[in-house]
Amino acid sequence: MAYEFHDATVVDIIDETDMVKRFYIKMPDHMQFTFKAGQFIMLDLPIDSKYTNRSYSIASAPSTDNIFELCIVLKPDGLGTPYKWENFRVGTQVKVSRVLGKFQLQEPIDTDICFIGTGTGIAPLRSQLMDIYNRKLEHKNIYMVFGNRWEKDILYRKELEEMEAKMPGFKFIPVLSRENPGWTGRKGYVHAVYEELFADKRPAKFYICGWADMLKEARQRLEAMGYDKKSIKFESYD
Repeated sequence: MAYEFHDATVVDIIDETDMVKRFYIKMPDHMQFTFKAGQFIMLDLPIDSKYTNRSYSIASAPSTDNIFELCIVLKPDGLGTPYKWENFRVGTQVKVSRVLGKFQLQEPIDTDICFIGTGTGIAPLRSQLMDIYNRKLEHKNIYMVFGNRWEKDILYRKELEEMEAKMPGFKFIPVLSRENPGWTGRKGYVHAVYEELFADKRPAKFYICGWADMLKEARQRLEAMGYDKKSIKFESYD
């Protein structure tokens, strides 16, 4: 499938962790760049590969400034991310596709929402959560169940903790699968957490993004709990 790409500019880069960077990219001023929370774009990279396009979910909420954020983890044995780590600087020109994808919030929000993410799979879930907050959408309970191996890997931690304090009905639940000395939060994997939260099988919508194995297992477990496939939306990350 052929995609139309536009020249955009890297305007900021933040080292979020030792392996994750946040790239802020600005589309040309003459374009009206709009997207729905949860959608993704493709970057066309000049790398030595048959497939030069790489897909990344937008991590920021929709805005009107033509700037969007990508949250990307380095894969040392890959082609796309090592190229970005080596070559992307503030001012770098990059080719960006139009927005793509159907991983979007179902509106109106008439049930509880459970976001389930691992690693940089938090990106589209963060976009959706911020969109709810920014647009002051009416909602019921919202849970963000976020799985990582280590405490240092919890992306957007401060922001999500602050969101929990200021957004009625929102609960942030980080879960760590490795032994982290001093950690007093949830341990293990995300599955036990959402099964516990929704043990009563009440109506809910689930938005899942992250590692492929987690995503597959979550879908199976939620369906086993009795949730309809229409209540489960997902975006695979690897």
